[in-house]
Amino acid sequence: MRVSTLDQNTVRQLAGVEVDRVFEDRVSGKDQNRSELEEMIRFVRDGDTVLVHSMDRLARNLDDLRLIVRRLTAMKVRVEFVKEQLVFTGDDNAMANLLLNVMGAFAEFERSLIRERQREGIALAKNRGLYRGPTPSLDATRAAELREEAAAGVPKSVLAREFGISRETVYVYLRAGD
Repeated sequence: MRVSTLDQNTVRQLAGVEVDRVFEDRVSGKDQNRSELEEMIRFVRDGDTVLVHSMDRLARNLDDLRLIVRRLTAMKVRVEFVKEQLVFTGDDNAMANLLLNVMGAFAEFERSLIRERQREGIALAKNRGLYRGPTPSLDATRAAELREEAAAGVPKSVLAREFGISRETVYVYLRAGD
């Protein structure tokens, strides 16, 4: 499961579907650099099935989607997209591969439209003097505390919970302190 921000939730994803283990990312699907995705790939074994609510939850980029599905099916892991009712095993027919490419292209197109509308909205707000940019999640004192705790070895997920920010934001603050 994946949502892009902390204030979104995954309740509707795989609701009523029984699974053995859940891997949940709270970051953008724009790339494969997602800790829970990597953890899931390390966890799965030959014969397992990975259930994904919809293709856009696995990846928002067609190349990444194809690569992740190929990576899993090469491990003899079955990938099932619940919303699209598609299953990939590595022994897929031409129609299944076409649908993966078409549906993945739509997910990528949708993400591009979202970014385009966001840029347009920001430009309009700037023209009206209403846009000041994102406000930092932490002030300088709290950011320094976060860096100190990280240097002391506190896990990033613990820091994220403690400071009320996403893990990705933890990494942003850590990179900014370099």
